Amino acid sequence: MITPLDFIADLFNPNLSFLPRALAAVVISSIVTGVVGCHVVMRGMVFIGDAVAHSVFPGLAVAFVLGSNLLVGGLVAGVLTAILVAIFSQNQKLREDSVIGIFFAGAFALGIVVISLSPGYSGSVQDFLFGSIVGISGGDVLISACVALGILGVLGLFHRHIVTVSLDRESARAAGLPVLWIDIALYVLVTVSVVISLKTLGNVLVLALIVIPPSAARLACSRLGPMMVFAPLFGCLSSTLGLYFSWAFNLPVGGTIVLTMITGFLLTTLVRPVAGLKMRFRAA
Repeated sequence: MITPLDFIADLFNPNLSFLPRALAAVVISSIVTGVVGCHVVMRGMVFIGDAVAHSVFPGLAVAFVLGSNLLVGGLVAGVLTAILVAIFSQNQKLREDSVIGIFFAGAFALGIVVISLSPGYSGSVQDFLFGSIVGISGGDVLISACVALGILGVLGLFHRHIVTVSLDRESARAAGLPVLWIDIALYVLVTVSVVISLKTLGNVLVLALIVIPPSAARLACSRLGPMMVFAPLFGCLSSTLGLYFSWAFNLPVGGTIVLTMITGFLLTTLVRPVAGLKMRFRAA
Protein backbone atom coordinates (compact mmCIF):
# COMPACT_ATOMS: atom_id res chain seq x y z
CA MET A 1 0.00 0.00 0.00
CA ILE A 2 1.17 3.52 -0.79
CA THR A 3 1.35 5.63 2.36
CA PRO A 4 0.78 9.40 2.43
CA LEU A 5 4.56 9.85 2.75
CA ASP A 6 5.07 7.68 -0.33
CA PHE A 7 2.50 9.80 -2.17
CA ILE A 8 4.34 13.00 -1.26
CA ALA A 9 7.62 11.43 -2.43
CA ASP A 10 5.98 10.43 -5.72
CA LEU A 11 4.90 14.04 -6.25
CA PHE A 12 8.59 15.00 -6.39
CA ASN A 13 9.63 12.01 -8.51
CA PRO A 14 10.79 13.29 -11.95
CA ASN A 15 9.55 10.05 -13.54
CA LEU A 16 6.03 10.73 -12.28
CA SER A 17 5.76 14.34 -13.46
CA PHE A 18 2.12 13.84 -14.47
CA LEU A 19 1.14 13.39 -10.80
CA PRO A 20 1.96 16.94 -9.56
CA ARG A 21 0.39 18.34 -12.74
CA ALA A 22 -2.79 16.40 -12.00
CA LEU A 23 -2.77 17.71 -8.43
CA ALA A 24 -2.19 21.28 -9.63
CA ALA A 25 -5.04 21.00 -12.15
CA VAL A 26 -7.57 19.73 -9.63
CA VAL A 27 -6.51 22.28 -6.99
CA ILE A 28 -6.85 25.17 -9.45
CA SER A 29 -10.28 23.95 -10.51
CA SER A 30 -11.30 23.42 -6.88
CA ILE A 31 -10.45 27.02 -6.03
CA VAL A 32 -12.26 28.68 -8.92
CA THR A 33 -15.32 26.39 -8.91
CA GLY A 34 -15.53 26.71 -5.13
CA VAL A 35 -15.87 30.49 -5.34
CA VAL A 36 -18.11 30.48 -8.42
CA GLY A 37 -20.17 27.65 -6.96
CA CYS A 38 -21.03 29.74 -3.89
CA HIS A 39 -22.90 32.17 -6.17
CA VAL A 40 -24.50 29.23 -7.96
CA VAL A 41 -25.73 27.64 -4.72
CA MET A 42 -26.88 30.92 -3.19
CA ARG A 43 -28.97 31.71 -6.29
CA GLY A 44 -30.40 28.22 -6.46
CA MET A 45 -29.12 27.76 -10.01
CA VAL A 46 -27.20 24.52 -9.48
CA PHE A 47 -28.76 23.14 -12.67
CA ILE A 48 -26.70 25.65 -14.69
CA GLY A 49 -23.56 23.56 -14.20
CA ASP A 50 -25.18 20.51 -15.76
CA ALA A 51 -26.69 22.64 -18.53
CA VAL A 52 -23.36 24.24 -19.43
CA ALA A 53 -21.50 20.92 -19.33
CA HIS A 54 -23.92 19.47 -21.87
CA SER A 55 -24.43 22.60 -23.96
CA VAL A 56 -20.80 22.41 -25.09
CA PHE A 57 -21.59 19.30 -27.15
CA PRO A 58 -22.80 21.06 -30.32
CA GLY A 59 -19.81 23.42 -30.19
CA LEU A 60 -17.41 20.51 -29.81
CA ALA A 61 -19.04 18.68 -32.70
CA VAL A 62 -18.95 21.69 -35.02
CA ALA A 63 -15.30 22.34 -34.10
CA PHE A 64 -14.50 18.69 -34.86
CA VAL A 65 -16.15 18.88 -38.27
CA LEU A 66 -14.35 22.13 -39.12
CA GLY A 67 -11.03 20.86 -37.79
CA SER A 68 -10.89 23.65 -35.20
CA ASN A 69 -9.89 23.63 -31.53
CA LEU A 70 -12.42 21.58 -29.54
CA LEU A 71 -12.03 23.68 -26.40
CA VAL A 72 -12.74 26.91 -28.27
CA GLY A 73 -15.78 25.35 -29.93
CA GLY A 74 -17.15 24.13 -26.62
CA LEU A 75 -16.47 27.48 -24.97
CA VAL A 76 -18.31 29.41 -27.69
CA ALA A 77 -21.33 27.11 -27.47
CA GLY A 78 -21.38 27.28 -23.68
CA VAL A 79 -21.10 31.07 -23.58
CA LEU A 80 -23.87 31.50 -26.17
CA THR A 81 -26.15 29.22 -24.14
CA ALA A 82 -25.31 31.12 -20.95
CA ILE A 83 -26.14 34.47 -22.57
CA LEU A 84 -29.47 33.17 -23.88
CA VAL A 85 -30.36 31.81 -20.44
CA ALA A 86 -29.48 35.14 -18.82
CA ILE A 87 -31.62 37.08 -21.32
CA PHE A 88 -34.69 34.88 -21.06
CA SER A 89 -34.39 34.69 -17.27
CA GLN A 90 -35.27 38.38 -17.10
CA ASN A 91 -38.92 37.42 -17.79
CA GLN A 92 -40.53 37.34 -14.36
CA LYS A 93 -43.13 34.80 -15.52
CA LEU A 94 -40.43 32.16 -16.00
CA ARG A 95 -38.30 30.73 -13.21
CA GLU A 96 -34.57 30.74 -13.78
CA ASP A 97 -34.33 26.95 -13.47
CA SER A 98 -37.07 26.53 -16.08
CA VAL A 99 -35.16 28.64 -18.61
CA ILE A 100 -31.96 26.72 -17.85
CA GLY A 101 -33.79 23.43 -18.40
CA ILE A 102 -35.18 24.57 -21.76
CA PHE A 103 -31.82 25.59 -23.19
CA PHE A 104 -30.09 22.60 -21.62
CA ALA A 105 -32.47 20.26 -23.45
CA GLY A 106 -32.16 22.19 -26.70
CA ALA A 107 -28.37 22.33 -26.68
CA PHE A 108 -28.06 18.69 -25.71
CA ALA A 109 -30.48 17.64 -28.46
CA LEU A 110 -28.55 19.71 -31.02
CA GLY A 111 -25.34 18.08 -29.86
CA ILE A 112 -26.81 14.59 -30.34
CA VAL A 113 -27.93 15.48 -33.89
CA VAL A 114 -24.51 16.87 -34.81
CA ILE A 115 -22.78 13.85 -33.27
CA SER A 116 -24.90 11.51 -35.39
CA LEU A 117 -23.70 13.35 -38.50
CA SER A 118 -20.05 13.26 -37.49
CA PRO A 119 -18.47 9.77 -37.70
CA GLY A 120 -15.66 9.30 -35.22
CA TYR A 121 -16.72 12.31 -33.17
CA SER A 122 -17.54 10.48 -29.95
CA GLY A 123 -14.09 9.02 -29.48
CA SER A 124 -12.45 12.37 -30.19
CA VAL A 125 -14.23 14.10 -27.31
CA GLN A 126 -14.04 11.29 -24.77
CA ASP A 127 -11.76 13.38 -22.59
CA PHE A 128 -14.46 16.05 -22.29
CA LEU A 129 -16.84 13.46 -20.87
CA PHE A 130 -14.56 11.46 -18.57
CA GLY A 131 -11.54 13.70 -18.22
CA SER A 132 -7.85 13.00 -18.64
CA ILE A 133 -6.46 14.39 -15.42
CA VAL A 134 -3.30 12.25 -15.39
CA GLY A 135 -2.59 13.22 -19.00
CA ILE A 136 -2.64 16.98 -18.47
CA SER A 137 0.32 18.96 -19.75
CA GLY A 138 2.18 21.81 -18.13
CA GLY A 139 0.70 24.18 -20.70
CA ASP A 140 -2.82 23.09 -19.76
CA VAL A 141 -2.08 23.79 -16.11
CA LEU A 142 -0.73 27.25 -16.97
CA ILE A 143 -3.79 28.10 -19.08
CA SER A 144 -6.13 26.89 -16.32
CA ALA A 145 -4.28 29.00 -13.76
CA CYS A 146 -4.47 32.14 -15.91
CA VAL A 147 -8.17 31.66 -16.65
CA ALA A 148 -8.87 30.97 -12.97
CA LEU A 149 -7.11 34.20 -11.94
CA GLY A 150 -9.16 36.10 -14.52
CA ILE A 151 -12.44 34.64 -13.25
CA LEU A 152 -11.59 35.35 -9.62
CA GLY A 153 -10.53 38.88 -10.53
CA VAL A 154 -13.82 39.65 -12.29
CA LEU A 155 -15.82 38.10 -9.43
CA GLY A 156 -13.92 40.20 -6.93
CA LEU A 157 -14.43 43.38 -8.98
CA PHE A 158 -18.19 42.92 -9.31
CA HIS A 159 -18.82 40.98 -6.09
CA ARG A 160 -21.10 43.57 -4.50
CA HIS A 161 -23.21 43.98 -7.64
CA ILE A 162 -23.59 40.23 -8.17
CA VAL A 163 -24.63 39.67 -4.56
CA THR A 164 -27.12 42.55 -4.71
CA VAL A 165 -28.79 41.12 -7.81
CA SER A 166 -28.83 37.63 -6.31
CA LEU A 167 -30.51 38.82 -3.11
CA ASP A 168 -33.15 41.09 -4.64
CA ARG A 169 -33.38 41.60 -8.38
CA GLU A 170 -36.06 44.31 -8.20
CA SER A 171 -34.20 46.35 -5.59
CA ALA A 172 -31.10 46.10 -7.78
CA ARG A 173 -33.05 47.46 -10.73
CA ALA A 174 -34.44 50.28 -8.58
CA ALA A 175 -30.89 51.13 -7.54
CA GLY A 176 -29.94 51.50 -11.20
CA LEU A 177 -27.80 48.38 -11.52
CA PRO A 178 -27.62 46.76 -14.99
CA VAL A 179 -29.25 43.51 -13.88
CA LEU A 180 -29.16 41.86 -17.31
CA TRP A 181 -25.46 42.51 -17.82
CA ILE A 182 -24.64 41.36 -14.30
CA ASP A 183 -26.59 38.15 -14.92
CA ILE A 184 -24.78 37.63 -18.22
CA ALA A 185 -21.42 38.20 -16.52
CA LEU A 186 -22.19 35.63 -13.81
CA TYR A 187 -23.49 33.05 -16.27
CA VAL A 188 -20.47 33.50 -18.53
CA LEU A 189 -18.08 33.17 -15.59
CA VAL A 190 -19.80 29.95 -14.53
CA THR A 191 -19.61 28.70 -18.11
CA VAL A 192 -15.90 29.48 -18.51
CA SER A 193 -15.05 27.88 -15.14
CA VAL A 194 -16.89 24.71 -16.18
CA VAL A 195 -15.69 24.47 -19.79
CA ILE A 196 -12.03 25.18 -19.03
CA SER A 197 -12.00 22.19 -16.65
CA LEU A 198 -14.00 19.73 -18.74
CA LYS A 199 -11.14 18.39 -20.85
CA THR A 200 -8.91 17.54 -17.89
CA LEU A 201 -11.41 16.75 -15.14
CA GLY A 202 -14.42 15.47 -17.07
CA ASN A 203 -18.12 16.20 -16.80
CA VAL A 204 -18.91 14.42 -13.53
CA LEU A 205 -15.99 15.81 -11.53
CA VAL A 206 -16.56 19.39 -12.69
CA LEU A 207 -20.23 19.25 -11.73
CA ALA A 208 -19.31 17.80 -8.34
CA LEU A 209 -16.74 20.56 -7.74
CA ILE A 210 -19.19 23.33 -8.54
CA VAL A 211 -21.94 21.90 -6.28
CA ILE A 212 -20.59 19.80 -3.39
CA PRO A 213 -17.97 22.13 -1.79
CA PRO A 214 -20.28 25.21 -1.89
CA SER A 215 -23.14 23.10 -0.49
CA ALA A 216 -20.93 21.94 2.37
CA ALA A 217 -19.88 25.57 2.89
CA ARG A 218 -23.56 26.60 2.99
CA LEU A 219 -24.10 24.17 5.86
CA ALA A 220 -20.97 25.20 7.73
CA CYS A 221 -21.15 28.99 7.25
CA SER A 222 -23.86 31.58 7.78
CA ARG A 223 -22.36 34.32 5.56
CA LEU A 224 -21.20 34.41 1.94
CA GLY A 225 -17.68 35.63 2.73
CA PRO A 226 -16.72 32.65 4.91
CA MET A 227 -18.44 30.37 2.40
CA MET A 228 -16.08 31.57 -0.33
CA VAL A 229 -13.14 30.59 1.85
CA PHE A 230 -14.55 27.30 3.12
CA ALA A 231 -15.67 25.96 -0.29
CA PRO A 232 -12.28 26.20 -2.07
CA LEU A 233 -10.49 24.75 0.97
CA PHE A 234 -13.01 21.92 1.15
CA GLY A 235 -12.59 21.24 -2.58
CA CYS A 236 -8.78 21.34 -2.44
CA LEU A 237 -8.60 19.01 0.57
CA SER A 238 -11.14 16.55 -0.86
CA SER A 239 -9.45 16.57 -4.27
CA THR A 240 -6.00 15.99 -2.78
CA LEU A 241 -7.26 13.13 -0.62
CA GLY A 242 -9.19 11.69 -3.55
CA LEU A 243 -6.11 11.81 -5.78
CA TYR A 244 -4.11 10.07 -3.05
CA PHE A 245 -6.72 7.31 -2.61
CA SER A 246 -6.92 6.75 -6.36
CA TRP A 247 -3.12 6.54 -6.58
CA ALA A 248 -2.78 4.32 -3.52
CA PHE A 249 -5.53 1.84 -4.45
CA ASN A 250 -5.39 2.10 -8.27
CA LEU A 251 -8.89 3.55 -8.57
CA PRO A 252 -10.37 5.93 -11.20
CA VAL A 253 -9.26 9.45 -10.34
CA GLY A 254 -12.46 11.40 -11.04
CA GLY A 255 -14.81 8.95 -9.35
CA THR A 256 -12.58 8.64 -6.28
CA ILE A 257 -12.39 12.42 -5.85
CA VAL A 258 -16.18 12.76 -6.15
CA LEU A 259 -16.75 10.04 -3.56
CA THR A 260 -14.23 11.72 -1.25
CA MET A 261 -16.10 15.02 -1.58
CA ILE A 262 -19.44 13.34 -0.85
CA THR A 263 -17.91 11.75 2.24
CA GLY A 264 -16.72 15.17 3.36
CA PHE A 265 -20.17 16.62 2.72
CA LEU A 266 -21.80 13.90 4.83
CA LEU A 267 -19.32 14.57 7.63
CA THR A 268 -20.21 18.26 7.44
CA THR A 269 -23.91 17.46 7.85
CA LEU A 270 -23.05 15.40 10.94
CA VAL A 271 -20.63 17.89 12.51
CA ARG A 272 -22.91 20.90 11.97
CA PRO A 273 -25.72 19.74 14.34
CA VAL A 274 -23.20 18.64 16.98
CA ALA A 275 -21.50 22.06 16.89
CA GLY A 276 -24.90 23.76 17.17
CA LEU A 277 -25.84 21.70 20.20
CA LYS A 278 -22.55 22.56 21.93
CA MET A 279 -23.07 26.28 21.30
CA ARG A 280 -26.61 26.17 22.70
CA PHE A 281 -25.40 24.20 25.72
CA ARG A 282 -22.70 26.77 26.49
CA ALA A 283 -25.17 29.62 26.03
CA ALA A 284 -27.51 27.99 28.54
